Amino acid sequence: MGLKRYTARRIAWAGVVAGVILTITFVLLDLAPDAQLAQVQFQAAASGGSAEAAAEAYARRRGLEGPLWERYLDYLGNLATGDWGWSDTRSQPVSEAILTALPYSLMYTVPAVVASTVLGVAIGLYSAFNQYTKTDYAATFVAFFGISVPNFWFGIVLLLVFAVHLGWVPVLFDAELARTRPFSLANARQLVLPVFVLGTSAIAGTMRYTRAEALEYVRATFVKTARAKGVSERRILTRHVLRPTLVPLSTILVGDLLGVVLSASYLVEVVFGIPGLGRLSLEAIRRQDTALVLGTTLVPVFVAVIGNLLQDLAYAVLDPRIDYGDR
Repeated sequence: MGLKRYTARRIAWAGVVAGVILTITFVLLDLAPDAQLAQVQFQAAASGGSAEAAAEAYARRRGLEGPLWERYLDYLGNLATGDWGWSDTRSQPVSEAILTALPYSLMYTVPAVVASTVLGVAIGLYSAFNQYTKTDYAATFVAFFGISVPNFWFGIVLLLVFAVHLGWVPVLFDAELARTRPFSLANARQLVLPVFVLGTSAIAGTMRYTRAEALEYVRATFVKTARAKGVSERRILTRHVLRPTLVPLSTILVGDLLGVVLSASYLVEVVFGIPGLGRLSLEAIRRQDTALVLGTTLVPVFVAVIGNLLQDLAYAVLDPRIDYGDR
């Protein structure tokens, strides 16, 4: 199977997966009890009005009239034309709300993912080549600490120590500063703790998997043969150990990236007050802003689709024995 045909098939399946996720999300939001609707009905009844009329006006204002399937088809039709819908709670288009929040998330997720990937792979390889040494034990301890400690608790502790007691970083995130001067030293000071919190857990996971995969090759026969032939340790590391290690590790790297975008961003942005995509999605879920929830769901779905496609293509690049027809 050629690369073009394989890529087209994967993109088609990605569209099916995205449709299933959107359908489930749309149905669950419709079935969930609406606290705002209950409040509107209560206020209308308390003032002597009709709770039923208030509910109809609320549904008309929020675009919730008509059967579920009809509203869903209308949403898909608008989505196909590039219209992601209107956010009732923010009084702006969904695409505009996402584009406003996304840069704040990228400011700390991109450095955290890049740093954790580079450092995690480097520490994991060093630990595999120096197994059962003090540095190996130290790296293993850091890995278990990073995986075990909850991000929200770790973030609160760091804020208390470095922001409240030491005053090295600001307590509150300045969104205006981040928007107007994203590459300034002041903005870097308020982003260092979120990057560190995310990077700690990501480094730990990457380091553990790298060490485990690299250990399979450090004592392999072909590595011993290369050493016997006088091949340098640097070439053994890069050509004989790192390259085969990257094949299964590419799956882990995609998973870590999705973990940062999907789960950690919610907790970190709430703790540090960052108005990013995770916080935007959380507020949309609380207020049952259907269009905004679906829009913020599409972003990680897109990341997952592209990430998994690049992952499979990386398999064939890193290991030429893998054929596209084997998928």
